[in-house]
Amino acid sequence: MKKYKRLLLMAGLVMLVVVLSACGATGEVNAQSTGIWDRYIVYYFAEAIKALSFGNPGIGIILFTLIIRIILLPLMHFQTKSMRKTQELQPKLKALQQKYASKDSETQAILREEQQKLYAENNVNPYAGCLPLLVQMPILMALWQSISRVPELKSGQFLWLNLGNPDPLFVLPILAALFTFASTYLSSMSQLESNPSMKIMNFAMPIMILVMGLNLASGLSLYWVISNAFQVGQTLLLNNPFKIRKEREEEAQRIRDKERALQRAQSPKKKRKK
Repeated sequence: MKKYKRLLLMAGLVMLVVVLSACGATGEVNAQSTGIWDRYIVYYFAEAIKALSFGNPGIGIILFTLIIRIILLPLMHFQTKSMRKTQELQPKLKALQQKYASKDSETQAILREEQQKLYAENNVNPYAGCLPLLVQMPILMALWQSISRVPELKSGQFLWLNLGNPDPLFVLPILAALFTFASTYLSSMSQLESNPSMKIMNFAMPIMILVMGLNLASGLSLYWVISNAFQVGQTLLLNNPFKIRKEREEEAQRIRDKERALQRAQSPKKKRKK
């Protein structure tokens, strides 16, 4: 557990450094720009979008987003499987917490050891769910910087949008918030037990996306709409909560049928003994 915490902390610090360095930069980015972030990340992100634009940078952002999501698909699928395994372990984890409920340091150390043992036996990494977020944050920041600091993208037009300015009709921020809610809600449906923190996230994330979408470049909102719509489709395809619920209900019914059959098989024996 300590090893995973250190790795997560290091990854978080690296991401924070990248994000802070990106936020502090406002100048134009071009082939003469210097620095790893500007010259090799933001610049080439912009070049990739322009190469996919076919005369319209909005199309470039859409295609670029789809390519990024397809590249990240194995990672997201891994996250989905890991989260589902973690959810399946919740009853056993709660049982351990009840067994080692004492708050003294020795008991808590035993609890952590037993939890780690349970994770290892079931091949579950409790921190795997954070990995896609750590990967996507620099991508999101680089895309925003590309749209806001590269002249060809900053002044680009798509439908009614000036990609470097907020959406004047608020259509994209609202769509981005709706798709974000749909994505988080579908994910929460597959949980075995109600999770208060997940319920908060179901509403907090869409609100955050909406507020940022109203104030940031519409090109970024376009990315959110396509990315979160893709996430909804991915969830329905790879982690369909309706299918998962049906499988759990069928398994629960199978167990109940087995128990009733066992009780019926034992009943005649009891009568003969009388």
